[in-house]
Amino acid sequence: MKQQISSPALAQPNGHFSQATVADAKGRLLFISGMTARAADGTITGVGNIELQTRQVCENLKAACEAAGGSLKDICRVDVYVRNIEHFDIIHKVRREFFESPVPASTMVEVAKMVKPDYLIEISAIAVLAN
Repeated sequence: MKQQISSPALAQPNGHFSQATVADAKGRLLFISGMTARAADGTITGVGNIELQTRQVCENLKAACEAAGGSLKDICRVDVYVRNIEHFDIIHKVRREFFESPVPASTMVEVAKMVKPDYLIEISAIAVLAN
């Protein structure tokens, strides 16, 4: 359903993502809103800890996929918003635990503010689910 695309004309990714991802579009598209480190009870997980927050965000993405009948393997693209781009390596360390090959295409940008000052990361995603 999903294939990682790599071109020798492009630099190799420096993190856990693909240059591009192609997906069989015969399935259903799942658009996941920006997930933060909020646990199911509404509390913020890992205040001040990017590794714990990234783990919670990935768990939230997983829960959203599963609620729609899919899994993290169905995610083709993620957009990552971080408060400190210096956390890049830690974020990708955690992503390796959740996203198997072929990994989604990805963009990561540093932002000045988020909805809550305790949020260090937010990830939105697009998945293609089998019918």
